[in-house]
Amino acid sequence: MQDWKALWRHGRRHPIETVISLLVIALISWAIWASGSWVVQAADWSVVGSNLPLYLSGSYPESERWRPWLWVSLLTVLTLVTLLRPTKGGRLRWLELALPWCWIGMIPLGLGLLGGGIALSAVPSRDWGGLSLTLLLTACSAALALPIGVLLALGRNSDLPVLRLSSRLYIDLMRAVPLIAVLFFGQLLIPLFLPMQLEINRVLRAVVAFALFAAAYVAEDVRGGLQSIPSTQTEAAAALGLSPIQSLRLVVLPQALRIAIPALTNQAIGLLQNTSLMALLGLVELLGIGRSLLANPAFIGRHLEVYVWLGGLYWMFCTAMALLARRIERDSPPLGGHTA
Repeated sequence: MQDWKALWRHGRRHPIETVISLLVIALISWAIWASGSWVVQAADWSVVGSNLPLYLSGSYPESERWRPWLWVSLLTVLTLVTLLRPTKGGRLRWLELALPWCWIGMIPLGLGLLGGGIALSAVPSRDWGGLSLTLLLTACSAALALPIGVLLALGRNSDLPVLRLSSRLYIDLMRAVPLIAVLFFGQLLIPLFLPMQLEINRVLRAVVAFALFAAAYVAEDVRGGLQSIPSTQTEAAAALGLSPIQSLRLVVLPQALRIAIPALTNQAIGLLQNTSLMALLGLVELLGIGRSLLANPAFIGRHLEVYVWLGGLYWMFCTAMALLARRIERDSPPLGGHTA
């Protein structure tokens, strides 16, 4: 009751602000109501429901679609286990030790399942597509961009002039070039410089292009974390008898990476969203599937349904990545020390 009285008094003292606030609330309410009515009543979701296998795996052979479906399912389960596991170890201490290795193993597992190998029939990368290709591009590019970015950040902070200047030149060059230009170079121009006998598949070229581009931004994020570590940390490490390399590896770099987690999360989310650019260069990832379906005469005019569905998928996976990063940040040891 007191809150309502306070709001009433505030409204009488500031009538213009109150009117504007009520108009904004009414506009938001109308937008939510109109959107909900369209989703439930007016939209035709047959373009989504009848093509769910295509959204997930693209033109992957129908008899082998269980392979990308299995990988995406394992990723989903691993994400839920990571988010829902107890904060404190206790009897589940083994789970905390196993989860990082499970995440690391998802990349070679995805490559093995999609590409085939020892006991699985080989499937060329031109048949990969849909959500599984989007997630694979993101995971492989991020796994490659992080170590390269860390090395670039260390190189830019190095006392060696050649290493420092070359790292700075690479970072400035990549940040000055649009991503689509880097992808175009990776997809269309790199094969022209290779011998005729050597052929790199399009997925690998896309991964390398994404990683080289993202590494420049990762380097700046890590460099910001390195600069935030006080010099007393390295002085204390030296007093304990640690060498400069040991001090960097055991004291400075772990703290810098923890500080950089929010910025690195933004880079990972941006990387997931930027994979949609590959639809312009021939790889049929998630957005490419939507574009190909809209070219089907049976689904002409269903643009809004397709893009709302794709927007919902991107939102769901970007939110999951943000929650995972928040969980990692919360579980990391506090700055300046380690948890017992």
